[in-house]
Amino acid sequence: MNRKSLSRNPLSFALATALVLGASGAAFAQDSTTSTQSAEDAAKAKATSLETVTVTGSRISRDVFNSVSPVQVITREETTLAGFQSTAGVLQSTAVTAGAAQINNAYGGYVTNGGPGANTVGLRGLGPTRTLILMNGRRIAPAGSRGSVGATDLNVLPDAIVDRVEVLKDGASSIYGSDAVAGVINIITKNKIDGVTFEARQTATDGGGGEERRYAIVAGTTGARGHISGSYEYYNRDELTLNDREWTRCNTDYRRLPTGGGWGGADTIDPLTGQPKCYPITGTGSNGVTINTIGTQNLTGVAAAGARGTTFNRWRPNSAVSTGLVGFEGVGGGQTTNSNIRDTFDPRTLNRSLISGAETHTAYLQGGYDLGFMGDAEFYGELLGSRRESEQTGYRQLSLDYLRGSPLIPANLASSNFGGGVGVRAFIGFGNDKSSQKVDFFKGTAGVRGHVSNTWDYDFYLSHARSDADYTQQSFLTDRLNQSLRVVSNGAGGFSCVDPSNGCVAAPRLTSAVIGGELPRDWVNYVFRPVTGNTLYTETTANVSFSGPVFSLPHGDVQAAIGAEYRRAKIDDTPSIDSINNNLYNLTSSTPTRGKDAVKEVFGELEIPVLSGVTGAEELTFNASARWTDYDSYGSDETYKIGGLWTPVSWVSFRASYGTSYRAPALFEQFLGATSGFLSNQIDPCNTWGNDPGTPLAINCASEGLAPDFNATQSVAVIQAGGAASGLKAETSKNFTGGIVLQPETPASVGDFSLAVDYFDIKVENGVARAGGANILDLCYNSPDFRAGGGFCRLVDPRNPVNNALTVYDSYVNLANDNVRGLDWTLRYTRDIGPGSLRATAQVTRFLEQSNKLFQDDELIDYNGMLNTPDMTGTLDVVYSWDKWRVRYGMEWINAMQSYDYYELDPATSVYKFDVASYFLHSLSAEYKADTWSVIGGVRNLRNEEPPVISSGAYNRVGNAPLYSGYDYIGRTYFVNISKSF
Repeated sequence: MNRKSLSRNPLSFALATALVLGASGAAFAQDSTTSTQSAEDAAKAKATSLETVTVTGSRISRDVFNSVSPVQVITREETTLAGFQSTAGVLQSTAVTAGAAQINNAYGGYVTNGGPGANTVGLRGLGPTRTLILMNGRRIAPAGSRGSVGATDLNVLPDAIVDRVEVLKDGASSIYGSDAVAGVINIITKNKIDGVTFEARQTATDGGGGEERRYAIVAGTTGARGHISGSYEYYNRDELTLNDREWTRCNTDYRRLPTGGGWGGADTIDPLTGQPKCYPITGTGSNGVTINTIGTQNLTGVAAAGARGTTFNRWRPNSAVSTGLVGFEGVGGGQTTNSNIRDTFDPRTLNRSLISGAETHTAYLQGGYDLGFMGDAEFYGELLGSRRESEQTGYRQLSLDYLRGSPLIPANLASSNFGGGVGVRAFIGFGNDKSSQKVDFFKGTAGVRGHVSNTWDYDFYLSHARSDADYTQQSFLTDRLNQSLRVVSNGAGGFSCVDPSNGCVAAPRLTSAVIGGELPRDWVNYVFRPVTGNTLYTETTANVSFSGPVFSLPHGDVQAAIGAEYRRAKIDDTPSIDSINNNLYNLTSSTPTRGKDAVKEVFGELEIPVLSGVTGAEELTFNASARWTDYDSYGSDETYKIGGLWTPVSWVSFRASYGTSYRAPALFEQFLGATSGFLSNQIDPCNTWGNDPGTPLAINCASEGLAPDFNATQSVAVIQAGGAASGLKAETSKNFTGGIVLQPETPASVGDFSLAVDYFDIKVENGVARAGGANILDLCYNSPDFRAGGGFCRLVDPRNPVNNALTVYDSYVNLANDNVRGLDWTLRYTRDIGPGSLRATAQVTRFLEQSNKLFQDDELIDYNGMLNTPDMTGTLDVVYSWDKWRVRYGMEWINAMQSYDYYELDPATSVYKFDVASYFLHSLSAEYKADTWSVIGGVRNLRNEEPPVISSGAYNRVGNAPLYSGYDYIGRTYFVNISKSF
């Protein structure tokens, strides 16, 4: 396998930019006409009976059947019947995401923007910070924990009071401002509710774990001059652990021998069991740890079963050994050629979270009152509040360094010299640890809207949002560990700390029990502590807009909308003092993230009806919009968008739009405090540099005094930070969409067909990104000028003279280019059959390109069709309705994927399995709806489909499956939903 290629992990692209939103055409937002209408009546209803509303994508009143831009509408009735338990689940489903990776509950053990437990969504594979989330047409501010808060956390959204979700599938910065690069998602709530509705949902899984429950009440009343309504919801999700599913209980390398054979044939065999070793320490994302062993300098001793040689630097206790290193057997390092026979598996590893547990309270209140003046003005308001408490279980290894000469080291190890002043390093399986988050989110809006004249309307509102999050993790404290390891005899057979301050508890004497993880509770309580940080994010918005006709043309009025907006945002993330002081043992450190930004905007939109109701043009309309923006952070800019809709005959329409968008850097991209992280020692470009003689890489590595067979033993430290100090600017993009909508009039005996095909092409330039530690190292060490030439080598510190460790500085800069092209198809068929009606909807997204490059001199790398970045996905939704019953069948499909071409591997001979077959999920449900109550029951993942498997070596995995949100990790799930109205 190409060593250099391995350092370029496409998962980083998938996590950073491959968050896609594919959706259906605008023409299919509403249900077909009822079965009691004739075909002629149905066709007439399509043309005349739609309510005209302001549809997402325009500030001018249109409806979803004749909008210039493609819009998908998803009703809550549909999602409830499909078994979704939350608005977040709906937005992250294959029907919306087109199968691309999203940050969901399976990422609780990973460092992600928004912190553990956050759920985000992005359109078109361009990430959540390039997708704007609205509720009732107004922005929802970012929420979450840790310094990298920059996108809406879907956990804050209500569910029971949601009426529908509108998804705009092209850029709209000229309409909505920054972040609308890839599109807009607008959550619309039910309005003017009369009565009270109680709702309860529950799921059960085949294997246990991951169950969800939601209880909600929706109430409201409408009077002659006003209305008020709201909802309260309680949601709880049980943790799902690796031990809860058979397919996650044994992670292996899952490779085959160079000579061929079955997958798994090259896996390390545990000599104690004769079976493949679970959770080995090799490979990316294998999750293995070195435990139950000690490290010394090379010593002569007895080899353990399965190890070869006589000299070792890794040992495990064996009381039967009476020669060499008495009481220990050699298991790795030195002259042995099999270092993986050491014990790397602890059953407590399987207690780690696969899906993190969570508990959420959400309250929403909305209302309006007719004032009777100011142009029949209505005063309106909204309050949204939520609290999320989430928790993840991890596993912790403890590398405990006993200093040379310490009385805690037994006599037979007294001469050991592990290095750096350490006599013996004990690799201890400490056990499970906990991380938790408490996120309080609040958003309040107050406004007034009415008529300026008989034809013009106005709308003015003020909004303020606040996310306040505490995040806690358990960690060993470096200063307390060091203090506890400096001991003297207490004269009673035990030990005392040299420095007894802080209630110091002496570290335990090095014994076989300690190496095996049996640690004194009082010492653990002293050195292993909960540490808490806080993230505060606020956003204030003032917006005013006016809309109405400006003058008349022969075929209609020219409509216009104008307005202005002011927004101010601020982030203040304060990690725990121990994190700031780099006192978290073997964990990342972080400094505070603090910054603010403000923007002033003026926008306008114009819609011109050129022709209407004439031969060859049932409708010909053009739309144009523009926005001027002035940010404190980077200055002013302009965006625009032009589009048109042509309906030559009643059953066919053509639409197209072209525009520019931008994205001002998120606050964390500007002001992220220095945060340390680590890359595997395998990423060091000088590893075995002697294999590339004469190359700039070999020359540069030799100049640092490294041997040709050098292999790094230390992780690469990566310091990440914001880019405001280096002049970070906004990224820009160009967006083209074009489509056709077909709705032929057919006899009732045939049924109703509708088809929409939309082409999309988005190009993002000057994108905000980090180059990545591995890329920086490759560019530095492969440069002929090396450190004398500056460039990216300025971001790499000289090697540590003691252990040759590397430190890389990786800040946000304007680097990336992202290109996304593809096609959306939506086909709908409706027909009366027997006593009821059938509706079938199929959606397919076909990506033609998903390419990315970090530097201007790079080639664009097309990730389309690679693992975690499918080139084609689809859904099928079939509903049969009669009387009070509805029955639904659903199918989700993700096309086969492979990454052999990227890694320059021959799939016929490669020892790595980097391909997966097409993936299908089926679901079935039924609903009975009476006058005041209803019940829905069903099952998702009907066949209990498990995720496919791949080899370790390049991709993060769950078990042997890719870490990828498009796959169902929970398995077959039964659900029931009961509602009662009064």
